[in-house]
Amino acid sequence: MVARATAIPAVPQGKQPRNPISRKQVENVISRSVAVFGIVFGAQTIPWLLGQLDEAYPVWLWVVVPALFGTLVVVLVLSFAKVWVRQAHSTFAIIFLIALVSWPFTIAPGAEVYTGPHWLYYLITVATAMASIGFNTVFGTIYLFLAPLVYLVIRASPAGGSAGWQLATLESVYSIILGGAVMIIVTMLRQAASSVDNAQATALDRYGHAVRQHATEVERVQVDSIVHDSVLTTLLSAARAYTPQAKELAAVMAGNAIGHLRDAAAASPDDGTMVRFTTLVDRITDAAAALSSPYEIRVRSVGTRSLPVHAAETLYSAAVQAMVNSLQHAGESGVSRWVAIRGIRPDGIEIVVGDTGSGFLFSEIPTERLGVRVSIVERVANAGGRAVIQSAPGEGTIVSIRWPHGSGTSDNGVPSEVLQVLEPGDGGAR
Repeated sequence: MVARATAIPAVPQGKQPRNPISRKQVENVISRSVAVFGIVFGAQTIPWLLGQLDEAYPVWLWVVVPALFGTLVVVLVLSFAKVWVRQAHSTFAIIFLIALVSWPFTIAPGAEVYTGPHWLYYLITVATAMASIGFNTVFGTIYLFLAPLVYLVIRASPAGGSAGWQLATLESVYSIILGGAVMIIVTMLRQAASSVDNAQATALDRYGHAVRQHATEVERVQVDSIVHDSVLTTLLSAARAYTPQAKELAAVMAGNAIGHLRDAAAASPDDGTMVRFTTLVDRITDAAAALSSPYEIRVRSVGTRSLPVHAAETLYSAAVQAMVNSLQHAGESGVSRWVAIRGIRPDGIEIVVGDTGSGFLFSEIPTERLGVRVSIVERVANAGGRAVIQSAPGEGTIVSIRWPHGSGTSDNGVPSEVLQVLEPGDGGAR
């Protein structure tokens, strides 16, 4: 038989994507890292602090030291608890700046000032790092330069040990370099995470739009198929029912249409209900027996497997439509008709409706006709299967309906026939 085939590929099911890096995740990692970094540097500061206790008034020490080191602990706890993180970091930066500015005014009269770096110097990088987290980029940058500059002025003064401008500048620049490196890393990670978030949001919006469009198209196909199967086909058959056989067929189709509309109105899509292959076979067999022209039924190896109720309804409706098309268009005299149903690996089913009638060419079928294109091909594709139509003038017609789309080998090991697959626009509808 010279044959052409029409099929619509099923939409593959996507895998669940892994959670991408987000701005929130980056903020958590940075804040916790800086909090641990602050505890480590704070611990290293304690020996220098103990060596300079005699320089300042005890009141200042009793206020500043607990405030600074207590805030470091609070920052660590809140960073891991993921609450008030930015507020905690900014609070430490502010307390440190206040301590730094008040430092020269707390030197006790006659106290011998240590000529080396003050113990607050070892917390400048911690303060600038926390400022980059607690403040926005502008205020964080201002703080990055402000704190070292304040230290530079104090360090060069007698209250800071009269280090001289050269040494004070060197220490301040070193602090700016370390704090700037931390701020650059934090800023780059934030920008990269924000870009990922924006890309993900855009992708989700596009995916949601595509899903809505797909749902609309599926609904349109279902409505078109119901209108064609349940209304137009019945009315056309009734209008052309001049013979007793045609009138009987029209009456059967009218009964099927009423039942189909009733089932469609009561259907609850995607409710998880499963239908056994054997039940689907019985329904198709009963529908074929109710038609005016006899169909030879061939059932083989369907087993006890099941399929979703929506897919079962789709395969049943497509098979009945194929049988009705054969009765209407294949002719009556000397035409043999059959329905073959078999299980195919791994968990699929194939329904073949064939006849030896007049056949047709796809190029000669108007595209506005809905019988094959909507009621069979698109309907089956939307249910995750594939419908293939083979036909040629004088050679008969074979409609092969398979579910799911990837199934292709019969249970007895015989591969399904190789078919030429055409895009939906290549042919019309019967």
